[in-house]
Amino acid sequence: MILESADSILWVQHWTIVSEFPGLLGESPFWDHDEQALYWIDIADSSIRRSVAGERMKTWRVHSTPGCIAPRAAGGLAIALRDGIYMADRWGADLAKVAQLPYELSEFRANDGKAGPDGRFWVGTMYEPRDRRRAGLYSVDLSRGRDAEIWLQANNATVGNGLAWSPDGCVLYWGDTTDHVVRAWDWDSQANSMDNGRIFHEFRRKPAGWRPGDPGYGGRPDGAAVDVLGNYWCAMFEGGRIVQISPRGELIGEMAVPFLCPTMVCFGGDEMKTLYVTSSRQNRSTEELAAYPLSGHVVSTRVETPGLPVNRVC
Repeated sequence: MILESADSILWVQHWTIVSEFPGLLGESPFWDHDEQALYWIDIADSSIRRSVAGERMKTWRVHSTPGCIAPRAAGGLAIALRDGIYMADRWGADLAKVAQLPYELSEFRANDGKAGPDGRFWVGTMYEPRDRRRAGLYSVDLSRGRDAEIWLQANNATVGNGLAWSPDGCVLYWGDTTDHVVRAWDWDSQANSMDNGRIFHEFRRKPAGWRPGDPGYGGRPDGAAVDVLGNYWCAMFEGGRIVQISPRGELIGEMAVPFLCPTMVCFGGDEMKTLYVTSSRQNRSTEELAAYPLSGHVVSTRVETPGLPVNRVC
């Protein structure tokens, strides 16, 4: 069932460039209120980036492909790399490996993820051959360091993306970019269990023969965040837009972004009313990059409805 509607509100936004230079494949942004800093990763550059107003953007290169990052309650970062889950006590510190997700490194890597309301580190994967639905969603309890516990929470995906929770923490969202669908589950934080899986929103697939710049395609769902009203904001890769979907799964708003391939959104800034958007320029054509010169940059804009603050890994 395709739930997109022609009645959604189209916002026209003014965008501010956050990054000093474009990256290749930006992802996993989060706003740290205590530091007044935006963090994100560049997957293709194997790097973590940090931006604070009035300071030069910092880059921290890591030894393996990063999929996602999250702040820790004790300070520092939890980092999901292709070859394992690591913790760092502070920016640029030595990485301590605490867990390994159960996949073959030659076929899988960590992808979209974040800290959950329960303090666990939730990490989705992607199956790189993309010819079968073998990716999964894992929750990882890092509270005991190297004795980390790992649970497989969902599977049957190819490229896991769009992880988010409702404001009350009772609904978990997780999508499959390849399948053009976002699903929802009822989530019990005490039991750490997901039940009643259902389609939250399904997007129209790419038409046969479609090429970037052609009409008739709105993109596929990538990274996402939820606002205080429970609306789900999702970056639409190759769609050049961010969509806002109500808790009922209805498309209620969208905004154009200054690149064709947004990858993820997060809320931050004063009153949590700044929307940050990462993007990709990796493997994009010369013609597309000429038409969208901000591809690969991180940009921001003000929105009316504040978002939820970032969760931290315990």
